[in-house]
Amino acid sequence: MIQKKFDFWQDHSLNYLEMALSTDKQERLQNPDGYGKRNGDCGDMVEFFLIIKNNIIERAAYNIDGCMNTNASAATIASRAEGLDIEAAWKLNDQRIIEFLGTIPKDHYHCAELAVGAFYLALSDYEKKKKMGWRR
Repeated sequence: MIQKKFDFWQDHSLNYLEMALSTDKQERLQNPDGYGKRNGDCGDMVEFFLIIKNNIIERAAYNIDGCMNTNASAATIASRAEGLDIEAAWKLNDQRIIEFLGTIPKDHYHCAELAVGAFYLALSDYEKKKKMGWRR
């Protein structure tokens, strides 16, 4: 049996590589309009912080304790969420993240699910605060 040699740089899409190595949106925002945190069965953790004005996500940031696939997923969500209204943000799902990244390993699809789950919790937190009259 011939075994194919895996070459990280050649076997991943440019989108995956850019997002997996991205750290520009990794930060904890103080007093976010929306916050969500999820822990995965795999031991990874993702937090999302959202700054929202006029129902538009102005800033999305995240913090992770996890693998490169979790970082790629969270970075993709943060970069794609900025500028979206809340209704459109709810349409960011794990399948869209997986398709955008292109080469995230199938056994790590749960990383996209974990990141999307934390993002949805942040959106839910924002909507709850908005109903209660939250003001920045």
